[in-house]
Amino acid sequence: MERNLALEAARATEAAALACARFIGKGDEQLADRAAIDSMRKALNSVAIDGKIVIGEGEEGEAAMLYRGEIVGTGAGPEVDVAVDGLEGPLICATGGTNALSCVALAERGQLLRCPDTYMDKIACGPVGRGVIDLERSPADNLKALAEAKKVYVEDLRVAILDRPRHDKLIAEVRQAGAGIKLLSAGDLAAAIATTRTESEIDLLIGTGGAHQGILAAAAIRSAGGDMQYRFRPRNQQETEQCLAMGVLDLNRRYTLEEMAGDNVMFAATGVTTGDFLEGVRFFRGGATTNSVVMRSQTRTVRS
Repeated sequence: MERNLALEAARATEAAALACARFIGKGDEQLADRAAIDSMRKALNSVAIDGKIVIGEGEEGEAAMLYRGEIVGTGAGPEVDVAVDGLEGPLICATGGTNALSCVALAERGQLLRCPDTYMDKIACGPVGRGVIDLERSPADNLKALAEAKKVYVEDLRVAILDRPRHDKLIAEVRQAGAGIKLLSAGDLAAAIATTRTESEIDLLIGTGGAHQGILAAAAIRSAGGDMQYRFRPRNQQETEQCLAMGVLDLNRRYTLEEMAGDNVMFAATGVTTGDFLEGVRFFRGGATTNSVVMRSQTRTVRS
């Protein structure tokens, strides 16, 4: 894939972020989400790719656009798989919270994992922790190993965890181990990617969250040289059957970063509201400022 495709993807995320940022704090998450999706689709359809949505805004018939299986782009370009989230965090945007962003991942056909809209157990960290973390280990063991790799004390580490009742035991174990916690009201995608930045206050992300957000995070983390593992965690029988139908036959299997995102992927994101990874959109008279990032796995380049 041409490197300028990453910049084209960034133009799509920027268009989506600018559209939905008009609705920050105005209480209507559906309107914000719709504005982002509409703008992103228009931008993607101007890009010279033969793109197919593999992670999108829902199934055909459930979503009006950017649904799984939809074809995007001009058709006059490379065949690519596309993963999108026009607005990661509609409720965050509507309430003026942190970590809302717009993102796109592009990959050579077949290099992004297909999965239903279910949950997964996740663990993610930056490049220093690559090869150190292991989803099969206890939080205490992972924190000890990561602290040794970073040459710090466990007490110096900060772990991002979604603030959900399902994580009560996990939160207690992390605190017992001595690490600090950043509880997230939502938006574990931004927090997962933030682990790859040395200036970030987040060293590790652990917990159960959306599978689609996990695949998008994997594309970014692969590009930045970090590490991630996951295990599918369907919430009900219907999601279990969807996993089986899409080829996920062993729900106890631990998947690696390389299985989620191949060796030729690109990732782009633009902040909507300021968060752990990107600054949000700021409007001024006659214009606006945005904060975006583009990443490529082949060259391990990160541009912001």
